[in-house]
Amino acid sequence: FSCRTNDQLVAFLSRYRDMNFLKSHGRDNARFIRKQGLDRLFLECDTHMWRLGDRRIPEGIAVDGGSDWFLLNRKFVEYVTFSNDDLVTKMKRFYSYTLLPAESFFHTVLENSPYCDSMVDNNLRITNWNRKLGCKCQYKHIVDWCGCSPNDFKPADFHRFQQTARPTFFARKFEAVVNQEIIGQLDYYLYGNYPSGTPGLRSYWENVYDEPDGVHTLSDVALTMYHAFSRLGLRRAETSFHAAGDNSCRYYPMGHPISVHLYFLADRFQGFLIRHHATNLAVSKLETLETWVMPKKVFKIASPPSDFGRLQFSEIGTEWDAKERLFRNFGGLLGPTDEPVGMQKWGKGPNVTVTVIWVDPVNVIAATYDILIESSAEFTHYKPPLNLPLRPGVWTIKILHHWVQVAETKFLVTPLTFSNRQPIKQEEAMKYHSGPPKNAYMEQSFQGLNPVLNIPISAARVDQAKRNAGLVGARLEAWVDSLVSSIWSAVDICSTGPTACPVMQGCAQTAWSSLSPDPKSELGPVKPDGRLR
Repeated sequence: FSCRTNDQLVAFLSRYRDMNFLKSHGRDNARFIRKQGLDRLFLECDTHMWRLGDRRIPEGIAVDGGSDWFLLNRKFVEYVTFSNDDLVTKMKRFYSYTLLPAESFFHTVLENSPYCDSMVDNNLRITNWNRKLGCKCQYKHIVDWCGCSPNDFKPADFHRFQQTARPTFFARKFEAVVNQEIIGQLDYYLYGNYPSGTPGLRSYWENVYDEPDGVHTLSDVALTMYHAFSRLGLRRAETSFHAAGDNSCRYYPMGHPISVHLYFLADRFQGFLIRHHATNLAVSKLETLETWVMPKKVFKIASPPSDFGRLQFSEIGTEWDAKERLFRNFGGLLGPTDEPVGMQKWGKGPNVTVTVIWVDPVNVIAATYDILIESSAEFTHYKPPLNLPLRPGVWTIKILHHWVQVAETKFLVTPLTFSNRQPIKQEEAMKYHSGPPKNAYMEQSFQGLNPVLNIPISAARVDQAKRNAGLVGARLEAWVDSLVSSIWSAVDICSTGPTACPVMQGCAQTAWSSLSPDPKSELGPVKPDGRLR
């Protein structure tokens, strides 16, 4: 992201057009080689970077490296691209089997080439390093190595763009799903404010699915939930807009969703926007609608509240990002074969131990464990090793201090209406929807805790769960819809084009739709001064 104007960048690079701007790691070469794994052989295969063994660093070469964000001049780029001399040829071969070649190849070639005097040890960037959070080996599932990744900038970091001792023109990282406010602050700092009344300034939409992607790119969990969200929207249209004896706002769902967006307002997740087709029952014509669904508040402090005040929030999800401290699976869409993580956010206070209890939809206690919360702890997270599949339905997580309930939260494990993107068959439904083998989520049974915690197991609920496990077709959809509506609500629905429903709003006229105005994100022709607006 640029933290200076285009004019400033052009003036600076014009003045220093013969220089190359790269940031070096520092002075300890041996440590850098070990940390980067340059003395190891790596090969990418099947979307995984495999470490194959040790290797020697070429002799007679000064190995250097650092950031893979740099500015290179034309002469050096042409040399690296077209030269057949020994240095370039050998370095290309050596770095073909390197974990992060861009973090060292250009530095090394430049420092050993005739262009070495053109190197400036500054890549003109500010990087938001927080190694305590960013060096957690969070990419072990795709690479046989541990590294570090910078954090996203937040509003509290804004002063760093104004107080730089060296020339800087770019900054990283920024992510609107993590924090959009800082992007707006920087935009205002560089280019001034938007006109009063400009829409969409605090909104952010991120597309996560579009029809051309193909339905095969969606998981069965996502496809199940997106269909349920669409039906939730159609029910809202019927209950909110429908008049007795009039079918003009009643619809029948048709086909798979067309697009799905995440929607944020003022840096808070507001839910999903599902664009979908539906047949209007009054005129038997296909219309295209967009439904906004929002998660209900499921975290509750015990009533009356205990004297234990450190717990601020708890949430269950998957794809926990320990660096940015959020779930990347926004909305927490979970199915029977997912492995959920329990997260708690804490305020400062004395060291304490809390007990966390996971209760499945028929009141089987699936897991219980203690967490020591140190006085300085802000977040804790843990993934209990539960046997799969998880029983579908609404789960409850109870958090206790000295065996007194402090708070609870809930999460939905949705039954699947699809398997491999096809309507699920009864045999597969029974397999995924019956809970774990022998009703045991772990080797240890926690059944003795049920009476202690006053969580009775109801025979009627167990029998109903067994009957639900075999549901398919419309009855399965009805079960899914009843569960989804207990955790999600359809806030609004709009039409993307002509509609027979006279009171339904056009999507472009709403403030929330993915089709509503968003001037801050519009791209037009570049103006003579290099600006887009």
